[in-house]
Amino acid sequence: MAQNRTAKLLQRPLSASAAVEVALLSNRGLQAAYNRLGVEDALRARESLPPNPTIAFSRVAGSLSSEIEAAVAADILALATLPARTEIADERFEAAKLEAAEATMRTGAEARRAWIRAVGAREKIRALEQAAKAAESAAKFADELGQTGAMNKLDQSRNQVFYAEVTTQLAGARQQALAERERLIRALGLWGSSLSFTLPDALPAPPAQPRELPAIEHEAVDRRLDLQVARKRLSVLAKSLGLTQSTRFVDLFELAARGKITRENVNGERVNFNDPGVGAVIEIPIFDLGETRLREAEQRWLESLNLLAEKAVNVRSQAREAYRNYRAAHEIARHQTREILPLYETITRESLRRYNAMLVDVFALIDSARRRMVATAAAIDAKRDFWLADVELQTAVIGGGRDPADKTASAAPASEAGGDQP
Repeated sequence: MAQNRTAKLLQRPLSASAAVEVALLSNRGLQAAYNRLGVEDALRARESLPPNPTIAFSRVAGSLSSEIEAAVAADILALATLPARTEIADERFEAAKLEAAEATMRTGAEARRAWIRAVGAREKIRALEQAAKAAESAAKFADELGQTGAMNKLDQSRNQVFYAEVTTQLAGARQQALAERERLIRALGLWGSSLSFTLPDALPAPPAQPRELPAIEHEAVDRRLDLQVARKRLSVLAKSLGLTQSTRFVDLFELAARGKITRENVNGERVNFNDPGVGAVIEIPIFDLGETRLREAEQRWLESLNLLAEKAVNVRSQAREAYRNYRAAHEIARHQTREILPLYETITRESLRRYNAMLVDVFALIDSARRRMVATAAAIDAKRDFWLADVELQTAVIGGGRDPADKTASAAPASEAGGDQP
């Protein structure tokens, strides 16, 4: 079923939401997170069952008699604390479910980031290809003019240098696009024949108005999954601490049913003696009154309490930072698209008109074309950064940010931050 759905999604140009769905269906790391959830479920089931009884059996034989002793013992303390242990196991399972949900959000966010970077790199290639075609035509035209003597060597060299620069940037952009596509493939968990999927040619434009989130700190504190996991873990430790306080003086209390059969051979006759009874095993707390266990449990609870408080402070700060980055990225992207690019288009158009009227030399025309190319690439990067900032804003509020154990995350662009909007 999952393979069929993945194949259907990959038949069309992959959208951002489709990339997230493919990642949730195919990413093996996410499947491993669900396996861990299954382990916690098995542990919860085990903790909800009474302890197995212990059976002991021994036989001693001599020249005239033999003795068989059997005992069935049960840990009474484990039976008495079964409801408390079951409640703790339920809390651990709930925490594991939240962790699995966070892993799902993290996988989706990483797929969305990788999709944005891959499509942005593809869009930049298209812009550079157009610039390279124009530069190539200009270089050929300059060469023809040079052969007729209508263009001097200096202007010919300027055209050729510009064409060489654009070609070099195009080669670098293609290599970057290949790297970003491989990164997307890893995020989606694809291989084999699934690698032939296609991507859109360009990222969508940023929305006209950014989102208004005046209560983002409170929303993040209420909704962040990792904070909910920390609260649940703290609750588990509190219940464990209460259990330790209740059982600190008693470590072992076993009640056993015992039976002994003695066989004696007296003058060739076998005589059996049955000796049933009840036994108990109690550990006497002479050297350790449970203080060490209680102190350890208390310190673990205090440690988690302080870590939870620290996480809450960090969540608030991360939410504020992500929102400021989102607003700044939106302003930059809109400014690049609505203000700077139109100005460079005007400059290029006027430079061409003046060149045709022989009012400026070819250097001014090339310079305006080069500046417009740089501005176009910057506008594409700004649009990409805005959508990345949008992803970061979502993860700052809901959770599912980068895994702290992921060392490759630090290599990502600092501006990185989700329609079909990415």
